[in-house]
Amino acid sequence: MEILVATHNLHKKEEIQQILGNGFVVKSLTDYDIHDEIVEDGDSFNANALIKAKYCFEKTGIPSLGDDSGLVVESLDGRPGIFSARYAGDHDFAKNIEKVLSEMENVENRKAYFITVLCYYDENGAQYFDGRVHGNLLTENKGHQGFGYDPIFVPEGYEITFAEMNPEDKNKISHRKQALDLFLDFLKD
Repeated sequence: MEILVATHNLHKKEEIQQILGNGFVVKSLTDYDIHDEIVEDGDSFNANALIKAKYCFEKTGIPSLGDDSGLVVESLDGRPGIFSARYAGDHDFAKNIEKVLSEMENVENRKAYFITVLCYYDENGAQYFDGRVHGNLLTENKGHQGFGYDPIFVPEGYEITFAEMNPEDKNKISHRKQALDLFLDFLKD
């Protein structure tokens, strides 16, 4: 089954392909030569996921998966949240991490979670699936795997960051994996 994932992010495409496995061919906007910038102006993860999935389906007619993910930090009142990718600069995760760490300086409560909301959009409309991984933030970067805020996030029950895990181990527990598992269950029904 072919699925169009509403992203230009090669890391995200590869991660989704690894999780879904060989029964699926995951394509990105780049694969369809769609280079438009999809304006994510929703006020929630669900709204942004829908914007992306619906746009791709309407543009191509192919069942599409919109993904909106982010880091939610308890002591920052939920920030960076839906602005995770552009918190300190558009998709500049070094600056984004620097900003979060700066705002968290001398803060004891380091609880946070990653969330992924997937919106699957086809001729029947929208279906939503979400996953969360709770953990804590470090005071400095550790590891070189993954992307985004992975170098500062240690999931509950672990002593290493997502960026220190090999991709296979991360993909077994990630927020995206949880959401994709729910999506797979939906497809089986």
